[in-house]
Amino acid sequence: MLKKFKRVLIGKPMKSNEAQSQKLSNYKALAILSSDALSSIAYGPEQILIVLATVSVIAFWYSLPIAVGVLILLAALILSYRQIIYAYPNGGGAYMVAKENLGTIFGLFAGGSLLIDYVLTVAVSVSAGTDAISSTFPELHSHNVIIAVGLVAIITLVNLRGLTESASILAYPVYAFVAALLFLMITGIYQVVTGHVSSHIHPQVGTPVMGISLFLILKAFSSGCSALTGVEAISNAVPNFKEPAPKNAASTLAVMGIILGILFSGIVFLAYWYGIAPTEKETVLSQLSSSVFGRNIFYYFIQATTALILILAANTGFAAFPLLAFNLAKDKYMPRAFTARGDRLGYSNGIITLGLASMLLIVIFEGNTENLIPLYAVGVFIPFSLSQTGMIIKWIRTKPNGWMAKLTINLIGALICYLILIIFFITKFGQVWMSLIFIPLAVFIFHKIHQHYIAVGGQLKTDITEHLINIKDTENVVIVPVAGVTKVVRQSIIYAKSLSDNVIAVYVGSSKESLHDMHKTWSKWNTGVKLVTLLSPYRSVLTPLSQFIDTVKAKADASHSQVTVVMPQFIAKKWWHSILHNQSGFLIMANLIRRKSVIVTIVPYQLEE
Repeated sequence: MLKKFKRVLIGKPMKSNEAQSQKLSNYKALAILSSDALSSIAYGPEQILIVLATVSVIAFWYSLPIAVGVLILLAALILSYRQIIYAYPNGGGAYMVAKENLGTIFGLFAGGSLLIDYVLTVAVSVSAGTDAISSTFPELHSHNVIIAVGLVAIITLVNLRGLTESASILAYPVYAFVAALLFLMITGIYQVVTGHVSSHIHPQVGTPVMGISLFLILKAFSSGCSALTGVEAISNAVPNFKEPAPKNAASTLAVMGIILGILFSGIVFLAYWYGIAPTEKETVLSQLSSSVFGRNIFYYFIQATTALILILAANTGFAAFPLLAFNLAKDKYMPRAFTARGDRLGYSNGIITLGLASMLLIVIFEGNTENLIPLYAVGVFIPFSLSQTGMIIKWIRTKPNGWMAKLTINLIGALICYLILIIFFITKFGQVWMSLIFIPLAVFIFHKIHQHYIAVGGQLKTDITEHLINIKDTENVVIVPVAGVTKVVRQSIIYAKSLSDNVIAVYVGSSKESLHDMHKTWSKWNTGVKLVTLLSPYRSVLTPLSQFIDTVKAKADASHSQVTVVMPQFIAKKWWHSILHNQSGFLIMANLIRRKSVIVTIVPYQLEE
C-alpha cells in the first residue's frame, strides 16, 4: 500500500542509464536556478529606499548611483562565476574554488555558509510568499505557518519527482513574473517619456541632502546587494545541464545576469521617477504597479506573479543544495547518504533534508523570517568573497592566457564583497551574529564526519597479500537464545547445527518452575543440542544472557574459537502486528552487535497471517 502511494506521489523509478534525460535545457535551467535571484527584484530595490528614507525622501536620488554600484558588482559576479563554471565543471561552486585554492578549511566555510543559506532561502522565500497570500486574503493570516509548511512540502514533493519534471512545472510562473515586470517597465518608461509623469514628484539628481554620509550610502548599497542572492546557484549545479554542460551553464548565467540587471535597474529608476517611498503596509513594487496601471487586472497579475516567484525562489535551494551536499559527501565531509540517487535519479536525501530543515525554521520563527534576511545575505556574501579570493589565487598561480583581465574582475568583485560583509557586520551585527556560531559549528561537524570516515577506512582496510586460502578454519561455538519450543526456534537450531557441532541453547526464566518445565520439554524434543537455563529473578533477559555469552567468549578466546549467536526472530506479516509483540529480540541484538569478536546472525521466520 505504502509502495503504491509512493509511486503515485513520486512516480515510477527510473533506470540509472536514464540520467541523461533528467538534464536541464537552458530554458528550464534558467527558470529553476534563477528563481531566487530574480525574486530578489521584489525586495532588493526596496531595501535601498528603506535605508535612504531614514534621512529624507530627498535622498532617494542616491538610489540611482547605488543601483549602478550594484550592477557593477553583479557584472563582476557573473563574469567570475562564468570562469568558475569552466574551471570547475563538476559543480560545487564556491566550495570547490575555495577548497582547491585557499585550503580545505576555507572550502568548508564556503560550503557550510551555502548550505545554511539554502535552508534560509527556502524558509525566507516561502514565508515571504505566504505573507503576500495572506495580505491578499487577511483571514488566512493566522494560518501562515501551516500554509508555509504545506508549500514547502509541495515543493519538496515536486523536486522528488525529478529535476526536469519540477522545472517543467515551475518554469511558467518564473517567466510570467519576468514578462510582467518587463511590461511594467516598458509601460512606466513610456509614460515617463511621453510626459504623463510629473518631474516634480521626485527629487532632482544632485540635490543636496542634510545628514547623508558615506557610511549611510554604503549601508544602502549593502542592503541593495540582497538582490544578488542566488547568483551562485548555477555554478553549483553545472552537472544538471545538458551537454556541453559548462557552455550551457555559462550561457544561462549570462542571460540570468542580463535579465536581473535590466529588471533591477528598471525598477529602481521607475521607483525614483514616480516618487515611490517605502511603507509598512505596501511594498514598493505594489505601489509602482498601482501608479503605472492603477488597480486593474495588470496590477493584480503583477502581484500574483510576485507572490508566486517569492514562493518558487525556494526551488533554487532545492536545485543547488543536493549537489553541494553531494560534493561535500563525496569528499567525506557529509554523510555518504547524500551521494545516493533516489528513484527519480535526484539526490533525494538532500532534497528531503532541505525540506525538513526549512520547515523546522519556519515553525521556530512562526513564519516571520524578516530578521533572517541579513543572515541570509551574509550566508551568500561569505562564499562570494571566498570564491573571488580563490580565483585570484588561481590566476596568480597558473597565469593562463588573459589572466590579468580575469584577475582584475575577481579583484574588483572580492573588494566589493568584503566591503559589503564588513558593512553588514558593523550595521546589522544584532541580526547576523548567529552566522559566527552556525557556520563554524557546521565546519566543526564536517571535520568530525571526516575524521570518522578516515578512521573507519583505516580500520576496514585489509591486506590482500594475506591469502585466505592459507588461513585455517577455527572451531565455532554457536549460542541460540530460546524463549520456548516453537517453529522459530526449530528453524534456528537446524541452522545452528549446520554451522557447528558445538551448539548451546540458552533459556532465561524468572522462576525455578519455568526452568524445570523448559528442561522437561527440551528433553522430550530430543534436539541433540545442549540446553543451558539461567535464572533471572528480576525478569531481565539481557543481563544474564550477556554474562553467559561473556563467559563462553572468554573460554573460546583461550582455545582460539569463534563465538556466534544465532537469534531466532519471527517477522509479522503486517507492520502494525509488530507493535503487538515485545521487542526483546531486537534489544538483545542491539546489545550483542556492539561486542567485539561476537558474530550475530538473525534467522527470520515469516508469519503468514
